[in-house]
Formats: sequence, structure tokens, C-alpha cells
Amino acid sequence: MESTKTSIYFASDFHLGIPDRQSSLIREQRLIRWLDMVKQDAEAIYLMGDLFDFWFEYKTVVPKGYTRLFSKLAEITGQGIPIHFFKGNHDFWAFNYLNEEAGVIIHDDIQEITLKGKNFFLAHGDGLGPGDHKYKLLKKIFLSKFNQFFFRWLHPDLGTKMGLYFSRGSRISKMIKHDKNEKYSLNDQEILMIFSREMAVKKPGTDYFVFGHRHIPTNIKLSENASCIILGDWVKHFSYGRFDGETFEIRYFNEAGKIK
Repeated sequence: MESTKTSIYFASDFHLGIPDRQSSLIREQRLIRWLDMVKQDAEAIYLMGDLFDFWFEYKTVVPKGYTRLFSKLAEITGQGIPIHFFKGNHDFWAFNYLNEEAGVIIHDDIQEITLKGKNFFLAHGDGLGPGDHKYKLLKKIFLSKFNQFFFRWLHPDLGTKMGLYFSRGSRISKMIKHDKNEKYSLNDQEILMIFSREMAVKKPGTDYFVFGHRHIPTNIKLSENASCIILGDWVKHFSYGRFDGETFEIRYFNEAGKIK
């Protein structure tokens, strides 16, 4: 019998938790409806980072919220459909909860894998390419085991309140709250474009470089064989990628799942 699992799906930058509980819940419910749709023919699902705008796992305390999402993730992995989660720059303090409780496969770093005969370079996208030295230093500080240990000793109410305070004052939070569009301009000087072009020369067998992080849905040919994919977000675009073994498409979830 021919398998009905014919597609691999990719999505990124949901930033759940901002700008407030109610609007975040609306986006979370929309994400769940998307998961219900794609599980019908999904061979695998890749969530490419920033699922949460702030996330920190205490050893014995689970941050409040997201019960519906966690249940849906566990349901899908329980059906034998692997879900991969790449840590983003907003949720790199995710450790093992999603894996232990929902069966999600967690990736800390870049993955170079073959899917349906095509070679993929997968990453959230933060810290790649030239420049951005302040962020790269800041990321090292946040990933320090000592600093994580120190933060864990803050009471969860205090630590979470601090994290959400900074999240709700962020550029992305303000953009959602005031219904503004991203100001990113994707051109030849875009960091991830530069990085992808350089990597395409170093790794000529790579077919798709797939990232989140930069929020604007993009599918650009780097060469005859290689493409750079930026998945967009679930803040303004509600975009995602679908790969069927032959074609990688950027699609938009408008409740009917049609290509925009």
C-alpha cells in the first residue's frame, strides 16, 4: 500500500507569549489548526526556532501556558510523525522538556541532512554569517552553564516575569501590538544570503539552505541547484515551507492552507 505521508513541513518564528496572553493564544490556536492540517500527509515536521518569545526550563517547574500546543505535539509524535525543534535566539534555554513530555527531537545547532534524496542545511539562522559581533558575544553569555545555573536559582515567578518583561518591550512585540510590518530588507547584502552563497561554494552538494530568524518569506536561487529559504514567521505572515521531494514551496496558512 502506498504511503500517504508525502510531505515534509517547515515553519519558524512563532514568538508565542507576546505581546499579551490573549493575542498569543489566538496565534497558538492557529498554529494548532495548521498542525492538524499538515499531519494528514506529513512525513516529518521541522519547527525552526523561536517557538516561544521567552522560555526557560526549571528542573521541577513548567512555565504556565501552552497546554494545548504541548498536547498537540505529543499527539502527533505519538502517531509516529517526527517533530524536530531547532532552538532559536528567543528559546535557546529550552533543554529536555519538549523531548521528554512531547517526544519532540531537539537540535542545538546546525543540521546537515538528506531528505527525500535532497541535501538540506538547516538552522534557525541567528549568529550565522558576517558581523553581528555583539549578538554573538551575548549568545555565548546566555549559553554559559554558569549563567544558566544562576538564573535557575531565581524564583520561577521572578525569572519568568523578568523574561516576559523584556520580551513584551521587544521590537517584535511592539510590531504585533501596533499591527506594523517588519522592516527587514532582503537583498544581496542580507547576512543569511551572504552566508548561504559562501556555503554553497564550500558545500556544492547542498540543495536547500533553510532558515528562520529573519521573518520575511523568501525562496531565492543561489545557483542552478541550490536555494536559500527563509521561512517567514507566524507573527504577520503565517508562512511555512512544504517539500514534496521535488519542489520546495513557501505557503501561507489562511485556514484553507492555500498558497497565497
